Amino acid sequence: MLLQSDLQSDDFKIRMRSAVSFAWQTLSKKIGHEFVKINKEASLQLQYAVLLNQLIPLIQFSNQESYEVELEHSVQLLDTHREIDVLFVGKKCNCSVQRNNAVQCKCDVFKIAIEMKCYREFTTSGNRRGASDIFMKDVYFDWHLLESYIEQGKVNQGVALVMNELENFVNPSNKDAKCWDYDISNDSKITPKKLTTPIGGKEIQFELKKQYSIDWKQVKKFWFLEVEGRIL
Repeated sequence: MLLQSDLQSDDFKIRMRSAVSFAWQTLSKKIGHEFVKINKEASLQLQYAVLLNQLIPLIQFSNQESYEVELEHSVQLLDTHREIDVLFVGKKCNCSVQRNNAVQCKCDVFKIAIEMKCYREFTTSGNRRGASDIFMKDVYFDWHLLESYIEQGKVNQGVALVMNELENFVNPSNKDAKCWDYDISNDSKITPKKLTTPIGGKEIQFELKKQYSIDWKQVKKFWFLEVEGRIL
């Protein structure tokens, strides 16, 4: 849960993480009340990045701190190229003047990777979207990617943000279909596992090493989720 004191913490890393949540909660309200219209993932990323960037003056407490928000940041994961949806980077330097008047700085850099997913029931052309099973699998794969970014030293922390307007994802009437091997229903607890259930006619093979708790928040007709993996 986001606390006001976290945005005012002496630790710039806590302030950064709190800003990630505050930006998401604020954008959720704007979308839910139709002040901001989102049709697909790209527009969700852009609106979120703009809002997060606007929070930087709120969490910057000194000239020795600097922050940056970047969309589609490229990283190399072993032999695979990926792009982080939103990368939030903070740097805090401790500078001192030496006897020879040279300035020496020690800087602490903290990086938060943010992966985002958006599911609308209808496309902009008015057709029903479908492919809900692929969406569910992709939510899980985002968690896997965030774990990989951290494992391979690309970032320090990872957060997944998800928006959707189908209540069946949140409160399903049943979970008989194979897509529910990628369960994103409310109050679910996902423990470390290997995912191999084929989706969309394609073979699947990836692993989750952390635990995930699903807690959807409803704003009008939309549902919003913020997830960060925890080590058991």
